[in-house]
Amino acid sequence: MGWVPGAPLLEISTAVPGGTAAFYTLRQQRSARPRLLRDRGSCLQCHESRRTLGVPGHLTRSVYPARDGLPHFRHGTVDTDHTTSVSERWGGWYVTGSIPMPHRGNAVGPDDSFAEFAAGLLGQPYERFFEPARYPTPHSDVVAHLVLAHQTKVHNSIARAGHEARAATAYRAEMARLFGDPSASLLASVKRRIERPAELLLRDLLLVGEARLQGPIRGDSGFAQEFQSSASRDGSGPSLRELDLETRLLRHCCSYLIRSPAFAALPERVQSYITRRMAEILEGADESGDFAHIGAGERAALRALLGSLRP
Repeated sequence: MGWVPGAPLLEISTAVPGGTAAFYTLRQQRSARPRLLRDRGSCLQCHESRRTLGVPGHLTRSVYPARDGLPHFRHGTVDTDHTTSVSERWGGWYVTGSIPMPHRGNAVGPDDSFAEFAAGLLGQPYERFFEPARYPTPHSDVVAHLVLAHQTKVHNSIARAGHEARAATAYRAEMARLFGDPSASLLASVKRRIERPAELLLRDLLLVGEARLQGPIRGDSGFAQEFQSSASRDGSGPSLRELDLETRLLRHCCSYLIRSPAFAALPERVQSYITRRMAEILEGADESGDFAHIGAGERAALRALLGSLRP
């Protein structure tokens, strides 16, 4: 949800079943029947591009803001997700809480000097350029920022995997209608088109390439406690929503979004592929080395947590 003081609109983005992003606006005026208006394409100028894997998706960026709040685009920007080094995150963002790592948050700079961004100004005085009192809350919790970066990447991967699987399936059906039973080469092409983005989604779910943290990281709004307490548990056991915040975001090396409505709405062939590959990895049968960050103890813990995903 995006809100700017004095702006006429409240902007909202959400992940619909299958992961694709949908965008809405809400006029900031009193009304007996407030209406959320679905965007008809203007948001997709930024939110459907290579930055979002070519599908309608979410986008978070780190910029070099000037003192008037506008970015210095000639100095470049960074599209951020959970693989982005913390030192490059949050340029142009207000961040609260405690994090013993340098980052670009809570800083502005003149045209010719950006040393402040490398210094990590979290916890430094910000009153000279930002007024929290103008906003509904004084908090911009660092833990919520970390979760947002993770969800940005995984939801976009879910959307991409679903889009490619549906397109490949429709192509196969159309070719069968036109030419009869599909050839072996066509079936192999369809299989690759489904499995390649599914494999990328699997890697994101298992946090391959996640940027390491140097904790302890602590929020200041209660977000972390609420996030963890909303977990769906079977009895009193552990949850995929448990946070680590010492060396990584989550306690377990698997995203809680594997149990999201967006993931559940993926085509069966994508889910079955991920289920099979997940079992291979957690049982030690995968020899690629790409999942070496998941140790034996963690694999056992995930097998217990994800038992319902076994083929």
